[in-house]
Amino acid sequence: MKDKIKGILEHEAAAIKSIPVTDNFEKAIDIIYRHVHTMNGKLITSGLGKAGQIADNIATTFSSTGTPAIFLHPSEAQHGDLGILQKNDVLMAISNSGMTREITELIDLKNNLFPTIPVIVITGNPESPLAKKADCFLSTGGPKEVCPLGLTPTTSTTAFTVIGDALVVVMMEKIGFTAGDYAKRHHGGYLGAKLKGQGE
Repeated sequence: MKDKIKGILEHEAAAIKSIPVTDNFEKAIDIIYRHVHTMNGKLITSGLGKAGQIADNIATTFSSTGTPAIFLHPSEAQHGDLGILQKNDVLMAISNSGMTREITELIDLKNNLFPTIPVIVITGNPESPLAKKADCFLSTGGPKEVCPLGLTPTTSTTAFTVIGDALVVVMMEKIGFTAGDYAKRHHGGYLGAKLKGQGE
């Protein structure tokens, strides 16, 4: 069992190390910074299923570190929630296959409402319809899932999370986000108690 667990961890670690680090990371940061911190828009993340859960996590992490963000469920977007979009926002769409119908349709719906909102896409498939709709494309490297069936989103969601973390950390440094700033946004729980006084 220990060897099996070690092999899983090594597989995940290798996938992270294989994520392509391209100039598009800087481009993504510049897009988010310009629209959120200069134009007073917000970052909207979206994904379906497991990818959606990661997109939600990325949004909450950005929000708690000084970059306003919100998760938009792609199905609910088709039933009125698309109204959250404003002209200065930026959309981040996440899909491992890049072929998730609800996500590609979300881009089309966005274009009907605010065609100038830029789209950052994170996917493992650079030739996918979603990647082709991107203003900025970030690749996970398309790692093989560690799931024994090769089907369950496991390694792909790990890659999504790490890419999101990289964007968050670089943005924190770009805007000069401090522990005091964090304390103002995270009042409750252990972290809130630890930071008491730093935001005052």
